[in-house]
Amino acid sequence: MNHPQPLADTLFTELYIYYLKGRIGQSERFFGNTFLGNWEEDDFSFLFFSSPSSEEVEKLLQVQPELTLLDQYQMSYEQWLGGSLEPFQVGQFYIHPPWIVTDKRKHAHNEFIDIVLDPGVVFGTGRHATTADCLEAIELAFSYGRIESVIDLGTGTGLLAIASARLGCKSVLAVDLNYLAVKTAEKNIRSNGADDKILPIRSSAEYFLDNDTDLVIANIHYDVMRRLLSSKRFLGRRFFILSGLMRNQARDVASKLFSYQVNILKKWEHDGIWHTFLGKVC
Repeated sequence: MNHPQPLADTLFTELYIYYLKGRIGQSERFFGNTFLGNWEEDDFSFLFFSSPSSEEVEKLLQVQPELTLLDQYQMSYEQWLGGSLEPFQVGQFYIHPPWIVTDKRKHAHNEFIDIVLDPGVVFGTGRHATTADCLEAIELAFSYGRIESVIDLGTGTGLLAIASARLGCKSVLAVDLNYLAVKTAEKNIRSNGADDKILPIRSSAEYFLDNDTDLVIANIHYDVMRRLLSSKRFLGRRFFILSGLMRNQARDVASKLFSYQVNILKKWEHDGIWHTFLGKVC
């Protein structure tokens, strides 16, 4: 199991990343407090540390000789995330890392919804255009009426699931196949006091394509989204948010939606590349 170090109390500046072919299983006992987590992708592992850890990795390779060290990198935390973790606002949502204290009285006066987000080494700070568009889409969907249940496919850091809960949804499923993403989402869910409303699940999104829900959020790989659109229960949902789409993919999705009895409530487009749809089933 891949247990990331809690990051809320420790803001590190440098990352030391070891890229291995193979999965490390239970061998994390060789790693100390500087180990931040293991991002597994297909048959590859990315080990993250906050200080140089070549000796620990060498011990791992001796115990698991089937593993191969392909490369290693050093970069700043901001380089990895693609920018600094500064507070920002999208609609009602005011999002900030836990090490930046906000004036809650000021936000309460302006009716902001405060969300604490520590991405660790998982992608999903909220700065990407598609994530920000999804936040806007969630807020707009909730403005149409009460939404009792949400499923967030490919939850990442849990940001969209948390936003849904903060708007009043009492039942949210936050699904991601990556263990490190789920553990990071769990931590963020607890930090926002939403663990009674959100259930993070490590699983493939395909297993939840036919789940009944008022709102499905899918900021996921296009192949999974196509299967979502073809699922038996897609038209049984009230609202849907489809995002992470590039131009040709968005064109195909729009064509598919046109053949259904749905209303596209709003579309977002950034730089002619990234596309997001908010729709309502008729």
